[in-house]
Amino acid sequence: MGSEESGKGGPVDYRFTLANERTFLAWLRTALALLAGAVAVLHLLPLDWARGQRTTVGLVLALLAAVIAVYAPLRWYRVQRIMSRGGTLRMGLLPAVAAFAIFAVCLVILWGNLR
Repeated sequence: MGSEESGKGGPVDYRFTLANERTFLAWLRTALALLAGAVAVLHLLPLDWARGQRTTVGLVLALLAAVIAVYAPLRWYRVQRIMSRGGTLRMGLLPAVAAFAIFAVCLVILWGNLR
């Protein structure tokens, strides 16, 4: 896709295509890390948490990993298509959603440990 013609009459700069690909891979790494955290909380770590707290944290992490794993290729494709047409990119919502979900997990962990 890096050699496609843009809507402005010139080829897409390969650096933008590669940056888009790196961003895609970063989202996938984030999803894998969240999934690893979910597995650790649910099955591996000998945490002294209530079952409900452990399940809540693990499921939120796994759900967020799944959302990111679906979002990443869709975002990569959309950005690639917009760049090839010379369009303007809009901000995505997922970074804010991910930050909020991770903050919520932190609150659950702190709440459970302060009781």
